[in-house]
Amino acid sequence: MISCLVTSELFVLAKNRDNHFWGDANLPVLSADVLNDFSKRLFLAGGIDQEAAEIISTSLVEANLRGHDSHGVMRIPFYIGRVADGGLNPKSRLTIVKESASSIMADGGWGMGQVLVRDLMTRLIEKCKTSAVAFGTLIKSSHIGRLGEYAEMAADAGLASIMGANTHGAAQRVAPVGGKRPRLGTNPICMGMPGGKNGPFIFDIGTSATAEGKVRVKKIAGQTVPGGWLLDADGRPTIDPNQLYGDPPGTILPLGGDQAYKGFGLAFMVEMFSGAISGGQCAYPNPPPPIGNAAFFLVLNPEFFGGLPHLNDEIGRLEEYVRGVPRIDGVEEIFLPGDPERRAMQNRRAHGIPIDDGNWKALADLALKLNVDLPTL
Repeated sequence: MISCLVTSELFVLAKNRDNHFWGDANLPVLSADVLNDFSKRLFLAGGIDQEAAEIISTSLVEANLRGHDSHGVMRIPFYIGRVADGGLNPKSRLTIVKESASSIMADGGWGMGQVLVRDLMTRLIEKCKTSAVAFGTLIKSSHIGRLGEYAEMAADAGLASIMGANTHGAAQRVAPVGGKRPRLGTNPICMGMPGGKNGPFIFDIGTSATAEGKVRVKKIAGQTVPGGWLLDADGRPTIDPNQLYGDPPGTILPLGGDQAYKGFGLAFMVEMFSGAISGGQCAYPNPPPPIGNAAFFLVLNPEFFGGLPHLNDEIGRLEEYVRGVPRIDGVEEIFLPGDPERRAMQNRRAHGIPIDDGNWKALADLALKLNVDLPTL
């Protein structure tokens, strides 16, 4: 038996000869390779082509590996459901609406978000080899997944990045401070910087107290959420995730606690960059059910500014200085952007990816419906 700490939860795991794991109370825990294969088979059976299935499966499992289960395989039933009801077109690929030497405006035609953004980011990175900056926007995309994935792409190419996304005017979950009806999505923003002793610095956050996907994970699992995440439809604190999806709906609190106006202000700006500059949509009354994202992506080449050697020198000194701060009693180390994901990935590669009973049942039910064999556990 092996004890390991995985993103703040303790799982006691036993590994069998098939490279699968069981957690406490028979909690399914799968290796990344097995989970990726299972995910890909579900997508193929759900009408998604081989190329897209491979890209999306890898993206979701990589999110799980980094501890971001809200952007992991729990999304599969929703994705396939939207394909089945015609809300998403799995065959759609990136259409370039406008382009200049340093910019791209793209339309995804309601295709699969991870496929669309990887294509767009590849084009922007190529442009940024000969330009100080490259800026891209994307409209009419399904859920694009974890923004940090695309910041990692830029960092791997030695580039810095800033990006954000809204919900194309739908999926409103967050009320302004003092309000009790949602007006914006959780509107994530991400900044990435190459360098660092252990890898790039990737700061990927929602502008709300939590991601909507984390509330959904708790709802499916039949669990409560921590205090400080939600308000019910009357504007009162609640730990019941079902309140968010009621009629009328509850809301997710903006980021910032007592200073929540800062989080909502950031969300409001991301809304405009993602929904207005992009050519997409900002929030509006009586929106449809969640459909996807509009987003913006700014990529910067350090060589056109202080230069990569200067960047690496400064970042190295900054990291050493910050990590070397005198620590409060009981604190063993200082975490910087990207550290929690690296720690989770190290643990989960070694010990497997845990999936709660509720989300595992949703995947198993989908597999039964699509005649896909479950992994042997």
